[in-house]
Amino acid sequence: MDITLIEKYFTLDTEQKDKFGALFPVFARWNERINLISRKDLPYFYLRHVLHSLAPAKIVVFLPGAHVLDLGTGGGFPGLPLAIMFPQTRFHLIDSIGKKIKAVQAMADELNLENVSTEQVRAENHHEKYDFVLTRAVASLPKLAHWSAKNIRPGNRHRLPNGLIALKGGDLTAETAGFDQIQIIPISRFFDETFFETKKMVYLPYTEFS
Repeated sequence: MDITLIEKYFTLDTEQKDKFGALFPVFARWNERINLISRKDLPYFYLRHVLHSLAPAKIVVFLPGAHVLDLGTGGGFPGLPLAIMFPQTRFHLIDSIGKKIKAVQAMADELNLENVSTEQVRAENHHEKYDFVLTRAVASLPKLAHWSAKNIRPGNRHRLPNGLIALKGGDLTAETAGFDQIQIIPISRFFDETFFETKKMVYLPYTEFS
């Protein structure tokens, strides 16, 4: 298990290489304890979880000092891989399940990710403001938009205006209907592995919520 797949698509410095390399053994150890992902998925860790989590980095370069919320982080995705990729950006990872947040914070500590903070809280009860809200397969898009609208501050500092980026899969026709400013971006545009053929990023700018 190595980071060759990540290096195929991203240029990494030494520290990033070290942390991406350390992520798997740290994660696998915690996964033994609380089953963050299916054990059948572990051999595909860098493909299905790390590289997938890094897809937003292909459409926006998070700036130093930016604040990003990982809504429903589960086992730390997409927040932990993105925090390694963007060490000057602040990532706040939330989940309603306490044991998952405990594990994610422990992993962040072991990897010395000082730009990561965590919190056990339900999405609808979290009211802080961020440049971007990210989420991976947590709920339907209307529900995600409803939850995150209060968390996105207006702004245009990045290549994309502030907004929601949701990593989704399958047929999105029904759940994306009714949004005026939506962008649906196939991840296969950036990564050529078969796994990404049905994977997409759904982007809603902050103006969608105003």
